[in-house]
Amino acid sequence: MSDLPRRAVARSAKLASLPIGFAGRTALGLGKRIGGKPAEIVTQEIQQRTAEQIFKVLGELKGGAMKLGQALSIFEAALPQEIAGPYRATLTRLQDAAPPLPAATVHKVLVEQLGDDWRDNFLSFEDRPTAAASIGQVHKAVWHDGRTVAVKIQYPGAGKALLSDFAQLARLGKLFGALLPGLDVKSVLTELRERVAEELDYLNEAQAQHAFALEFRDDPDFVIPDVVAANEQVLVSEWVDGTPLSRIITDGTKEERDRAGLLLVRFLFCSPARVGMLHADPHPGNFRVTGDGRLCALDFGAVNRLPQGYPPAFGQLTRIFNSGDMASVVQGLRDEGFILPHIEIEPESLRAFLAPYVEPTTAEEFTFSREWLQEQAATVTDLRPGNVARQLNLPPSYVLIHRVHAAGIGVLCQLGTTARFRDEVVRWVPGFDEDDPWEQAAAG
Repeated sequence: MSDLPRRAVARSAKLASLPIGFAGRTALGLGKRIGGKPAEIVTQEIQQRTAEQIFKVLGELKGGAMKLGQALSIFEAALPQEIAGPYRATLTRLQDAAPPLPAATVHKVLVEQLGDDWRDNFLSFEDRPTAAASIGQVHKAVWHDGRTVAVKIQYPGAGKALLSDFAQLARLGKLFGALLPGLDVKSVLTELRERVAEELDYLNEAQAQHAFALEFRDDPDFVIPDVVAANEQVLVSEWVDGTPLSRIITDGTKEERDRAGLLLVRFLFCSPARVGMLHADPHPGNFRVTGDGRLCALDFGAVNRLPQGYPPAFGQLTRIFNSGDMASVVQGLRDEGFILPHIEIEPESLRAFLAPYVEPTTAEEFTFSREWLQEQAATVTDLRPGNVARQLNLPPSYVLIHRVHAAGIGVLCQLGTTARFRDEVVRWVPGFDEDDPWEQAAAG
């Protein structure tokens, strides 16, 4: 993993370079203003260069920095393509092509976690990993009872690097505030740190995965591999064969892509109601389509625990928005923490900004496409202070929900899925349907 800065000193230096660079650009901007350059243009130049440096550094680091970059994907949507493009490409490379650990290091981890006789657990074990991600990699093996299994092994030192990143990032609140004055970055970082600490504990992941496996056992639409064995840094689960969703995206028929997209939406929306949890990392590498047409979900390290299901305000505000009552939408967003008290937002600008996000809920059938997504991104590329994207806050309780929706829409657009998505929202999202029991209880 030599191409990624992993030593604490190197990582700290990378992150520390951000506020230093910002201070330098601010001083430079002051000089330009004295020279007569319009203040708004100078401010925009500082913001753009700051954004460019943020994404460059976050993209070069794994761990907490990368997690923050993913969670704050609204940054990417609000930036010009020349800045966001290289950042997106870097994240994709880190996610899809993480350099694997050498076999000797893998064996050392297994000895530490399972004991000197770790091989007695397996009839066979493949040293070459089948997948590598931000904090661990997966090996295919045969368990001692003959079952084919996936063995997930955490990188040595991954936890320390992750938590160190968050300690550094917590110092950068002012810098992020220059880009998004409506965002409470500290609360976002606190929430992310807590979720990442959970993600590092494979016993936590095993508990979540087992709960999903029990709920969806023999389900006609979904299959979840159950847990075979686990400790804090090794997780063994059933192996499920299937076609990676990434291959459905590139090579699938229109019918296969439509079906996969609909099942993805159904899985994400129904899980909080059925399991009390939301799978919070819906990128294509975490899904397969099995031979019988079911969607297989993998990797439950990142889950949003929602014991009461989706927040009712989410569906309710979407329905009110569709009715045209923007005053109630603005107040509802304030109540939920999306608009901080000191921020004033023009309702019509907010309506124009939110319209694309709720558009799929207004039609009986909707087609997601890359072109549609590009059009939506074009509405938030303005870096001026009045841009709605820069005025909205991300409440801690919505951090993972936001990540899921942003990533999920991206996958749907890659698939080019056409389906009856509104039906899934009506069925699974409380507050969206006026006849919903929650809505009736609230009214009564």
